Amino acid sequence: MRAAIATAVDTPLSLTELEVPEPGPGEILLKITACGVCFSDLNLVRGHYAFARFPVVPGHEITATVAALGADVTWPAVGTPVGAQFLYDSDGTCDYCARGEQILCPHKRITGIVVNGGYAEYAVFKAGFVTPLPGGLDPVAAAPLMCAGLTAFNGLRKGGADATSRVAVIGTGGIGALAIQYAKAMGARVAVLGRSRRGEDRAKQLGAELFIATEDSDPAAALKAWDGGANLILNASPSTSAAAATLGGLAPDGTLLLCGYGSEPLNLPTQPMVLNRLRVMASPSGSPHDLRDTLAFSAMHGILPEYNPITLDEAPDALEALGKGGSGIRSVITFD
Repeated sequence: MRAAIATAVDTPLSLTELEVPEPGPGEILLKITACGVCFSDLNLVRGHYAFARFPVVPGHEITATVAALGADVTWPAVGTPVGAQFLYDSDGTCDYCARGEQILCPHKRITGIVVNGGYAEYAVFKAGFVTPLPGGLDPVAAAPLMCAGLTAFNGLRKGGADATSRVAVIGTGGIGALAIQYAKAMGARVAVLGRSRRGEDRAKQLGAELFIATEDSDPAAALKAWDGGANLILNASPSTSAAAATLGGLAPDGTLLLCGYGSEPLNLPTQPMVLNRLRVMASPSGSPHDLRDTLAFSAMHGILPEYNPITLDEAPDALEALGKGGSGIRSVITFD
């Protein structure tokens, strides 16, 4: 099978051929349909993950069909369209796993960073960590839902977004564009923050009622003028400082949620946080049941990302282009 491999930090992806893996006990062989190109893949080759294992096949926004089942695996049946996510597996024994929060397992393994992912024609996954796709969901368009969609949807609900909320989203990239649509579908009012007015039309088409260009105005002050501030600010940008600059735009009892972040530390003023009972939290993707909910909600409301289909040969260039600042439209590797 053909695959793209990350061999080392700061090294371009290598296109190569590998043996098709065999599923062992408790494993499932997937024939990959599509795999989104995620900012986390770029972080892998930039060396941002100390726990990464090289060489590795990147990619964790995966849709596929079940090609073969390992010993003792009976579900899902061969031929079933499925999705596979950032979380490859967990230990299954800790308190978090027992509560269905496998994403918090201290021994979890990450797809495409620790074990081979979806920049390949086939991959092996653990039973219980692949999710059947709802009927009618386009498997190519749905690939980014396995990470960008899951992170946005699960972050919003963990952050308490509902029909009474004012939700501000920083950035209109992969996570941001989906967060706007999910928040709107949840009944929330939505504002979007971007560096310039370039993304305003797109943000409003996706459901935002307010757009704030941070190069033109102070983001915290502009949010505070929005009926007293946002109840939830979701940072979907790769900048920690962009998130920190909005803290003053939270309404009392509000939450600043990090779904995107940069390498710089998060510096926040403590007094306004104490006086207004503000919270800061982060959301690391989600567990298998969270992905089921994300896909069901997406299918129910017709929420899919804009995407640009590419071939495996184009994956190294797509990843390099992402590092220079993408268009906000996800590149998705498609396989015949």
